[in-house]
Amino acid sequence: MLSGAARRGEIRDLLQVRPIAVAELAERYGVSESTIRRDLGRLSRDGQIVRTYGGAVSPGPQEEQPLQEREHLAGPEKAAIARAADRHAAGCGLVLLDAGTTVGALAGRLAARGGLTVATPGLTSINILAGVPGIELVVLGGTVRPLSLGMVGPLAEAAVSRLTADAAFLGADGVVAGRGICEARPEQTALKQLMIDRSRELYVLADAGKLGRENSHWWATFDRPWTLVTDAGATDEQLAPFHADPLCTVETAAI
Repeated sequence: MLSGAARRGEIRDLLQVRPIAVAELAERYGVSESTIRRDLGRLSRDGQIVRTYGGAVSPGPQEEQPLQEREHLAGPEKAAIARAADRHAAGCGLVLLDAGTTVGALAGRLAARGGLTVATPGLTSINILAGVPGIELVVLGGTVRPLSLGMVGPLAEAAVSRLTADAAFLGADGVVAGRGICEARPEQTALKQLMIDRSRELYVLADAGKLGRENSHWWATFDRPWTLVTDAGATDEQLAPFHADPLCTVETAAI
């Protein structure tokens, strides 16, 4: 049987020819689909491939992906992260939900929980939670970013500045230990920083492919304890800086 490094090298070369599904790669190499997902996660973090729904492709230009494309990436990982994050919403009165697909997965679980006030600028979460019995939905209005389907700008910031949340659940383009979370635009991080400042408990929901990524230019930072909720595909090497960060608690969610 090939070593992990050799298998990943072959996978990278195969993807230069055509896209390949996780199930096909697992059968080809006689390993589990979880093993292949970890391989793909590592190759993605190294910039050698791009994850897709159910598989991967060879990398193209590194541009911000529209939300409709990101919805199909790392689905099992996002669902696992949402399950883990859902436990932290228990006992909360008001929570802040960021925009994004991973936080949107959490919104689906909160819809079943009920008994909660949710404030969010994310159209994904708004569509899930609008009209759900037991959920008081507060829409943080502002200017809609077409790529993320999240609202940003002074109107959204003014709304957040007038509330205090029991917990904020944040997404990110990337998260770096000791530095914070990064996004493509300054208005995104300005709103996230307000969410951080106005919330008692802080949770960053990020799949393993986002750990250590710093390819975006704008940052929101932490000056008090926060929790990283990621998936079990994260490697020890990826997690080591977060474990060493005195402000960070790490939770990994089984897929």
